[in-house]
Amino acid sequence: MTTTTFSSLLEHPWVVDPSDATDSHTISYNPATGEPIAAVRRQTNEEYNDQVARSNAIFKEWRMLPAPKRGELVRRIGNAFREYERPLGELVAMEAGKIIAEGIGEVVECIDIADFAVGLSRQLYGLTIASERPRHAMMEQWQPLGTIGIISAFNFPVAVWAWNSMLAAVCGDTMIWKPSSTTPLTAIAMTNVAHEVMRNQDIFTPEHGDPCDVFGLVFGSREEVGEPLLADRRIPLISATGSCKMGRRVGEVVGGRLAKSLLELGGNNAIIIMDDADLDMVIRGTLFGAVGTAGQRCTSTRRLLCHESVVDEVTNGLLKAYEQVQIGNPLDDSTLMGPLITEYAVEDMRNALVQAKEEGCEILCGGIEGIERWADRPGNFVEPTIVKVPRGTQPEVTKDETFAPILYIFTISDLDEALEMHNNVDQGLSSAIFTNSMRSAGRFLSPEGSDCGIANVNIGTSGAEIGGAFGGEKDTGGGRESGSDSWKVYMRRQTCTTNWSDEMPLAQGIEFG
Repeated sequence: MTTTTFSSLLEHPWVVDPSDATDSHTISYNPATGEPIAAVRRQTNEEYNDQVARSNAIFKEWRMLPAPKRGELVRRIGNAFREYERPLGELVAMEAGKIIAEGIGEVVECIDIADFAVGLSRQLYGLTIASERPRHAMMEQWQPLGTIGIISAFNFPVAVWAWNSMLAAVCGDTMIWKPSSTTPLTAIAMTNVAHEVMRNQDIFTPEHGDPCDVFGLVFGSREEVGEPLLADRRIPLISATGSCKMGRRVGEVVGGRLAKSLLELGGNNAIIIMDDADLDMVIRGTLFGAVGTAGQRCTSTRRLLCHESVVDEVTNGLLKAYEQVQIGNPLDDSTLMGPLITEYAVEDMRNALVQAKEEGCEILCGGIEGIERWADRPGNFVEPTIVKVPRGTQPEVTKDETFAPILYIFTISDLDEALEMHNNVDQGLSSAIFTNSMRSAGRFLSPEGSDCGIANVNIGTSGAEIGGAFGGEKDTGGGRESGSDSWKVYMRRQTCTTNWSDEMPLAQGIEFG
């Protein structure tokens, strides 16, 4: 077992030393060293069903606790995250391979969304509606939905859960979290923090059941846990973050039982660089967008659509910036890029670069040679790669999302060409334009501009704030998590009419009998 500061957060009957693992365990590996951290026992289908039953049972009492009191418990959970900010951040860095600054930053996201949810607990507003019938009052209100399922990906192993769970909790829902098979330890640590708060409080004291079951956790195979979760009619909402392929499966199964799904899937995000852009800002924004999290964010910058008059200057600036990127141990404060999550991710990057060369692209830095330079060292390390695309082409490899630090640079002549190329991909998550022209910016944000769920001006594609709803269109799934009014997906809308007269008029002036 690990002996670092987060070891106490991993105390759980499912977690054992890797040397004690059996066929029923999944081993979590450190992607920077290839060494095992700990082993986690997978749950059986029987255990999954037991957790759903317990979460559904506690929902009946949790939903009746006033929303501000639910918010108070979420406030305490957020404060507990503050107490464990550093060790949780270290665990994210160790298990997911993020650099420590990003690992801690992800925990800060969890704290921020808890704060957001606390305020929301007093603002679950409905509408009052003017009735067409005399002495009738109409209103719209929102009711808790039930026990929801949360499926998260490895690249944001704690924040995505918090985006969903903190909002769902104040809305009156209970939840079951199925984390990525590559990052189970972060899920156990976060759940342990939430359970510690729920055990040591006197606000929610149900007559039957355990308050900890508000925040349920399951970890298991696709057959024993994953597919049953999707098909379970006791789960009215599945919020799933992952690949477009996974999202299609979720949408198919959940839609087949007429339940709700919230999908946050892949992105193939582009930045348009106009001839009047501030190029220093371009380099800084692109560097983090393309290299941050080793290119393993759904909002990572993957395409640069650069005006012909500045493309050479931008390319040279990026090549110089890439030379300064320190690759190595994510827990070292000087590191700017850690490893990819698995050896399979490294192979996916290699395959994409082979295809890019076959389609006429030119590797400017990194590339397959950059993969080979790290091949004899421990860990799943690669070098960030810049690829120049032949002018006037849009190779098929650039239309797919490769979860790796590959940046494709295109040359465009004007905004018309840029927008056509920008929108000509299946994904629609994040986008950006760098320009000092109000007209170019306005057009980019207009209905004929970016077709993505996120559109930025003079900032990169990564680094969304929790106050805005997060998600995208097309193959990105259409879902929205985190801020704004995304809380509504975790509730059911109810229209209520009260007749305080002694008559029975019908709507639309209908007379019956």
